[in-house]
Amino acid sequence: MPKIKVYLDNCTYNRPYDDQKNIIIHMETEAKLVIQQMIKDNKIDLIWSDVVDYENNDNPFEERRIKIQEWEDLAFFKIQMDDEITEKAREYMKTGLRQKDASHIACSVHGSCDYFITVDKKILNKQIIDITIIDPIGFLRRLQNDG
Repeated sequence: MPKIKVYLDNCTYNRPYDDQKNIIIHMETEAKLVIQQMIKDNKIDLIWSDVVDYENNDNPFEERRIKIQEWEDLAFFKIQMDDEITEKAREYMKTGLRQKDASHIACSVHGSCDYFITVDKKILNKQIIDITIIDPIGFLRRLQNDG
């Protein structure tokens, strides 16, 4: 049985650095850390992209930028932007997504990911038929329910 492929956007990678006093942020962080451990344990496959690199390079916090970049080495595969992905991103932008968010989703679809994991509420509220968009807590719940 093939492993589940996941794509995490930059908001998700940065979640542990957000204010953990908010219970939802704390729970999303804990769920994200479990997902990361599953990646390290080779239970699920991480898909990386040029868009993650591009957005992470804009991170003003050097330590965070370096820690996030280390995940590229654990990625099963890296998606490189091309004209086809750019065109797909333009389609997704018609739903109201910002360019970077649409590009992340287009990369995840191109990489045949099963899940696009995000904590960005604007993305979570979008319905993209090509991929399941889910938050870290929902992802773990889905895995548990699916056995």
